[in-house]
Amino acid sequence: MAYDNICKYLAEEYPSEFFHWLLGEEPRDIQVLKTELSAEPIQADALSLLQSTNQILHLEFQTLPPSEPPLPFRMLDYWVRLHRKYRCPIEQVVIFLKSTSSDLVFNNEFRDINTWHRYRIIRLWEQDPQPLLANRALLPLATLARSNRPNLLLEQVVAEVDRSDAARSWGFPP
Repeated sequence: MAYDNICKYLAEEYPSEFFHWLLGEEPRDIQVLKTELSAEPIQADALSLLQSTNQILHLEFQTLPPSEPPLPFRMLDYWVRLHRKYRCPIEQVVIFLKSTSSDLVFNNEFRDINTWHRYRIIRLWEQDPQPLLANRALLPLATLARSNRPNLLLEQVVAEVDRSDAARSWGFPP
């Protein structure tokens, strides 16, 4: 839960950085959307609208794969609600934060009779830490990225925080 709140904060404060990292775009006109969707209220972790292309980036941060309702169903539910409200393309990305051997972190779709819904999965522990280290908004995620030497990676993050004064920009005391 603590990871979740920090990640939500990062996505709301730095939506353009997530667009760039996850979609490879250099957005200039992002509007952070309200995360509460209609009907029986549910909260998405992060929603951003790239106004120039009228595209939504929906992020879900997960520490553990099992959930109730199951993640694939939730992703479909989010998509339906977002599409109903905004009627535009939606890119959904689930970012798993903690390494696990669960097969659930490889499931990127919901299937049921005639319904098939797909979304992207990022297993952070498999990601190259360099793009995260190079971007102060994504720096907290770097400690969870792939590394043969996690202590060295942590030292790199600490050095970047010290050098870029990122902690102050996140509201942490010096």
